[in-house]
Amino acid sequence: MSREILADFPAGSPRGSWPAEEKADQLTKAGTPATVVMDLKTDRFLVVAERAS
Repeated sequence: MSREILADFPAGSPRGSWPAEEKADQLTKAGTPATVVMDLKTDRFLVVAERAS
C-alpha cells in the first residue's frame, strides 16, 4: 500500500485541522476514502488516500 497526498494545509491555521478534515470528508463522500495525517517535518496537515500498490 502507498499513500497519495490529495491536499495539504498549514498546521498554524487559526482553524487548526478543520480545513483538512472537511476536505477529507468531502473526498470520502465523493467516493475517494481519505484521512488526515500530520507531517511533523513540514508542520502541515496532509489529506491522504491509501492506494493499493
